Amino acid sequence: MTEYTDHHGPEGLRTRGTVVVVPGRGETRSAYTRLGKRLAADAYRVRVVDTPDLDEGDLEGSLTRFGEQLAAAADDSAAGEDGPVRPLVLVGADNGAVALAALLGGSGVPSAVRPDAVVLAGTPGGGAAAVGGWEDELDVRTSCPAHRGALTEDAGTRRGALAEALPEALLTAAQEGGIGVPALLLVGDADPLADREALVRTAKSLPRARLAVVRDAHHDVLNDLQHRSVAAEIVTFLETLRNELVPVVTVDSSAW
Repeated sequence: MTEYTDHHGPEGLRTRGTVVVVPGRGETRSAYTRLGKRLAADAYRVRVVDTPDLDEGDLEGSLTRFGEQLAAAADDSAAGEDGPVRPLVLVGADNGAVALAALLGGSGVPSAVRPDAVVLAGTPGGGAAAVGGWEDELDVRTSCPAHRGALTEDAGTRRGALAEALPEALLTAAQEGGIGVPALLLVGDADPLADREALVRTAKSLPRARLAVVRDAHHDVLNDLQHRSVAAEIVTFLETLRNELVPVVTVDSSAW
């Protein structure tokens, strides 16, 4: 069984970059099929890996293995002979976002997976969350009927995963390590697991970061009702990487 799921761009178009997606707690790769297809439609090569296996008793080893997992995925997704098509962008959700931030803020990032940018979505705060039963957990995750159905019907979805607290050492490493590449931080303003104040501090502490707050979106901000707008925000971010982070389109006036 493969350790990743690929989404390819339209045939005949030049690949514009490589995107590696890291799911969050309880999720399988299939939860990101919709996002993967949408980004691939804009000629990005998208690969979804498994959610990281984080051992609280061996955090350093866990991050090392996570880095190796990403390096193997990025290298194998190459369309050319010299590695993945650049820019290489890593996208993480929930604990996938925290693991990415901790990894990139440290010194053990494999050279094969040093990204040109990172997208951190639904980054949770500390402590365990009281999510109740499955319907309650779905309410925390998303209000999108399609995504709720996909999670429910996926036998691989691990129910109750959001109630598991992330290791404090991992959260500290993610918040204090610093990320040296452009970062897009995505959070829903209806996400009960997010620490908005911490995210604002993180965005202000990074040299090239953008914090995008999605109106009425829940914890699974990449897969909530606003998924089209969120995917468009990611594509816009990807495109600015070619223009020194300056948006290609600017609005000088508005008729609204």
